Amino acid sequence: MRIETILQAIQPMTVKGPRQADIRGIACDSRQVKPGCMFVALRGTREDGARYAEDAIRRGAVAVVSEHNDWTRRDVTHIRVEDARRAVAEISCAFYDHPSARLETIGVTGTNGKTTTTFMIRDILRAAGRNPGLIGTVMYEMGSRCIPANRTTPEAPDLQSMLDQMLTAGCASAVMEVSSHALEQKRVWGIDFDVGVFTNLTRDHLDYHVTMQRYFDAKALLFRGLGQMEKRASAVINLDDPWGQQLANTGGGWSSLVTYGLHPGALVRAVDVELGPQGSAFTVESPWGAVPVRLGLMGRYNVSNALAAFAACAARGLRPDFIAGALAQFQSAPGRLERIPNGRGFQVYVDYAHTDDALSNVLGTLREVSPRRLLVVFGCGGDRDRSKRSRMGTVAGLMADYVVLTSDNPRSEDPAAILGEIVEGMPEGARYETIPDRETAIARALEIARPDDVVLIAGKGHENYQEFARTVIPFDDREVARRLLA
Repeated sequence: MRIETILQAIQPMTVKGPRQADIRGIACDSRQVKPGCMFVALRGTREDGARYAEDAIRRGAVAVVSEHNDWTRRDVTHIRVEDARRAVAEISCAFYDHPSARLETIGVTGTNGKTTTTFMIRDILRAAGRNPGLIGTVMYEMGSRCIPANRTTPEAPDLQSMLDQMLTAGCASAVMEVSSHALEQKRVWGIDFDVGVFTNLTRDHLDYHVTMQRYFDAKALLFRGLGQMEKRASAVINLDDPWGQQLANTGGGWSSLVTYGLHPGALVRAVDVELGPQGSAFTVESPWGAVPVRLGLMGRYNVSNALAAFAACAARGLRPDFIAGALAQFQSAPGRLERIPNGRGFQVYVDYAHTDDALSNVLGTLREVSPRRLLVVFGCGGDRDRSKRSRMGTVAGLMADYVVLTSDNPRSEDPAAILGEIVEGMPEGARYETIPDRETAIARALEIARPDDVVLIAGKGHENYQEFARTVIPFDDREVARRLLA
């Protein structure tokens, strides 16, 4: 695609240099630039991508897009824009010829439940023969190609490339998790969603958003954009969540609003809910009819996730009985209350719960299994929202019989300092110990577990690494637990 064609997709302030060069790719990381690329310099919280323009040119960039006006080179085209993040999204959409317009595209946002909900929707659509692709925290799946994810929602060039690969692979649908960071940073700008799903909003990422209102405003961007392009879009919103109620009441460009939950006013509502150690049973009442559902996942929060998936798929025309049948076959998402089989008489689960709300949900669910004792191993990530650390300590201390505090992904922080902040929230009388080394901590919990106990290893779920200040090491809670239990 020629530069002059790309210019039609954006509103440049100035253009310096030739406009006829062919663009072979888009990159916003200079290390990913290949000959013929257009490099878009993004401003970050710590650095300005414009500092790496020369590096991008050395690697073969033939054009640079930035918000700066101090460009003197004549051999490389410079395009000055007001908003580089919006520009890279618009350029990427144009370069890949707007793939979301040719896919049934469903976006799921919220603090908790995104991964399980997207996996449910994917499996329902797959059963319907719609060959869905998947983008989210665990992996990126484009037809038969599946790669581990390095972030929940990729940057715009990678995201549009993945949607394009889905089309090439014969996918008819795309299901994606949409993070608040991605929304605020315009990574999904230009994606024409058929459905936007809101699961819930609880405290997290306040290191970035600062306040809950700003966090909510970022999530709400997905819904403000619904129906603003070519498609008639549906908003699917959790009415059990106070922020969801606020979102539903604000209105938007969507053509239909489908609320869900246990709330009596929800359009898609679960009634006669029965929870047990093997899963749940309930009836879904909706404008499309009432249908019984059996779900092989424990916990009331998974009933909510199933309702979200049900509502999204019903909004896309699938029959309630078909959706219920597909949900009955659903196993689980990787690292989400994933059971680790063993022959020692106690149960072991690995879960991604890394907020106080998620930890409370999982511990509450496991308590319903009626264990003799409930043990939990967890820590908190470094360089992330510090305000949740003491609250997670409070939740664990109140809801578990014994707590082993350990490291999560410390990143640049001192693991001992993180543990100290968690301990500040531990209630008086709570039984706990701190073991900074995560494998040793897991081993300790498994060592003291007795028949009929339940051990929860929380915080990292599907992750297969542990991130420190200067290194990233292979580490998978599930594999560690299996090895220690062998």
